[in-house]
Formats: sequence, structure tokens, C-alpha cells
Amino acid sequence: TFTITVNPTAQVDLPDNYEYCDGDTTDIVFTTSNGGDDSVTTYSWAVISDEDLGLPSTGDGNITESVTNTTTDILTATISVTPTYTNAGESCTGPSKEFTITVNPTAQVEGIDPIVVCNGDDIADIVFSTANTNGTTIYSWTNDNTSIGLGASGTGNIPSFEATAETSPEVATITVTPSYDAVDALSCPGDSITFTITVNPTAQVDLPDNY
Repeated sequence: TFTITVNPTAQVDLPDNYEYCDGDTTDIVFTTSNGGDDSVTTYSWAVISDEDLGLPSTGDGNITESVTNTTTDILTATISVTPTYTNAGESCTGPSKEFTITVNPTAQVEGIDPIVVCNGDDIADIVFSTANTNGTTIYSWTNDNTSIGLGASGTGNIPSFEATAETSPEVATITVTPSYDAVDALSCPGDSITFTITVNPTAQVDLPDNY
């Protein structure tokens, strides 16, 4: 007697598309619906698009690699993964499937020049900007001296406000932290910047006695 074993076509479950920040490490685990007590399914993968995410061009097994994006835009690479099913000494290669890995750039905010005004002056809207493109850059800011007439913290641009200083100059340091969002579930923070707002008091003279 003898046996004939027919192995199934190797199969890989299509993974989700993945999104990371610059410098993250991927954690992409491949799975299969193939069964068999003594069988094993292995996976080989290859980057099949031109975007450079810092990944090797090919690899075997799960993908646990550091990804990078030193540009100012979103980078997306297409990955092809091919399964091989081995059972009873026979290996069967199955059809490849494709998914994407997207890497967002590090968030960035342009610097703001120091602002110097007088007591009672209106400071115009302070509008933040970035060199990054696409996605959405969110700006969070803090103020270490609310005596100038500005709140302690906020998100987005700083709206116009009336500057105040009672009897001596008031200096506030504003710290702005950018965050780059391409999707709601992922936020990629960047380096903070600081700038100062100085408010000089209204000029005053003590009235002398009459002579």
C-alpha cells in the first residue's frame, strides 16, 4: 500500500494596510487559514514600489523593521507577500497578495520671531505653518505667563488678543508642539519651538510738586 497526500494551495490572510510615524518599528504578523498537524506555512515578502521607507527590498517571515521618512510628505510602499505551504516533505507556493505600509513625516513647525508690543496693543493672530505637505499638522501651545493677557494653553493658531503689562515689562515664553496626522488613529509628534512675547508697560511719570 502507499499513500498519496495532496497539499492545499498555500494561502496568506491579507493583512491590513499599516501606517507608522518616522522611526517606528513595524509589527506585521502574517497568518494563514491553511491547516495540518505537521504542516508549516512560511512567508517571503518584497517591496514592489519605489518609495524608500528604509525597509530591505526583500525578506522572510514577519516584518519587524524600522521605517523612516525624512521627507515632508507621506510615503507609501506596496508590499507583496508570498506564502509557501510545506507538508509531508512537499512545498507548495501559493499566490502572492499585496498590502501597503505608509510612513508619515515627523511633524514640524516653522519658527516665530519674538514679538514686542506696548500695554493695550492688539496682537494680531499668530498663525503657525509647516514645511510638511498633505496630512494635517496640529499645533498645541502653552504660555508660561498669563499676565500678558493670553491664556495658559491652546490648540491651533493663537487668536488676536489685547496685550497687558501693569507697571513693568511682562515676558511670556510660548512653546509650540506640532503633531502630524494623516488619519485620526495615528499622530506623529515633532520637535517643539519657543518664542517670546514681551509687553512693555504704558509710559508713566510721577507728577512733581509745583515750584
